[in-house]
Amino acid sequence: MSTTILFAAPEDAWDAYRAPLTEALDATGIDYRLARDIPAEEVDYVVYAPSSGLTDFTPFPRLKAVLSLWAGVEKIVGNPKLTVPLARMVDDEGLTQGMVEYVTGHVLRHHLGMDAHIVNPAHEWVNKAPPLARERPVTVLGLGMLGRACARQLAQIGFPVTGWSRTPREIEGLRCLSGTEGLSEALAGAQIVVTLLPFTPQTENTLGAPELAQLAEGACIVNPGRGQLIDDEALLAALDSGHLGHATLDVFRIEPLPQDHPFWDHPKVTVTPHIAAETRADSASRVIAENVRRGVTGEPLLHLVDRDAGY
Repeated sequence: MSTTILFAAPEDAWDAYRAPLTEALDATGIDYRLARDIPAEEVDYVVYAPSSGLTDFTPFPRLKAVLSLWAGVEKIVGNPKLTVPLARMVDDEGLTQGMVEYVTGHVLRHHLGMDAHIVNPAHEWVNKAPPLARERPVTVLGLGMLGRACARQLAQIGFPVTGWSRTPREIEGLRCLSGTEGLSEALAGAQIVVTLLPFTPQTENTLGAPELAQLAEGACIVNPGRGQLIDDEALLAALDSGHLGHATLDVFRIEPLPQDHPFWDHPKVTVTPHIAAETRADSASRVIAENVRRGVTGEPLLHLVDRDAGY
């Protein structure tokens, strides 16, 4: 029997994925049908984007798994009408590499003080070299696939990296902390903080006023994770007071960021339009096809979401 795969995502995603996903599925050798309009009773797998509008999975009696096109699953993981396995998108070739490049670039930007040389209208000659990476403590909040990849890259450059997660992790070559006490220790004296936690009720406002106060004077924040991880008002207050030196923000509570939001005009804030890690159709299609193949052959699916943890 042919395996039926419903592509539940907006039309522009279908335009981008149709050819590479077909090619990737062909390469698996399985007998399949891929379309956007398969009757619910015939669907085996759903390739899914939360922006598709599909929220009720009860009409799919044959459904074996939902394969998300997004790395973040907070918009679907709590759906009571989704009872089959849910796999997040983990795309090392595209999404992960993009995140590593974004984080590394902005960490180095702040570490080297590049802004002062790129924008220097007064032509000031300040002959002061930056410290070496080994003298700049960096903390990465979140040690999932993306956090681990970024932390390892920064450590390889020479930064003393501390990683923090809500639950204990052990990662070779990295100092790993966890829990409430571990968070205070991870933030104490950090000069650059990268936030890559998932958004859950437990992680909202992980960086509030008390946490920001623990950072080193002049510390910089790079947030390509979730806008809800940082208390916006506390962040602005810490920037205005001079305690924080800069915040590079790629994600926000409301997107697109409203035109009148104070982040746009703040001299110590860099706004980037949610571009840190984009899923690339070619490489993501191979991830989806591999999971379908595994499902057909009875092998465990990759990157299944932990429903109890909420991500």
